[in-house]
Amino acid sequence: MAEPLDPETVAQRSELLPEEKVVGSDDPHAQAEAVLEDSETRAADRDAAPDKVVEHRTSGDVSDPPG
Repeated sequence: MAEPLDPETVAQRSELLPEEKVVGSDDPHAQAEAVLEDSETRAADRDAAPDKVVEHRTSGDVSDPPG
């Protein structure tokens, strides 16, 4: 089970950014908790992100050589 979120971190994140203030939030505290929980999950398991696809390509793999 994951460790509980730090209340101070949640409180700081629940302060809306200017662009968030424009659209508003019904519950900034709950939104902050959800974002931080997702972030913690992804940090603990790098494959936890939805649609996680890691591609290792060079520019030569994706474009035709000049000429």
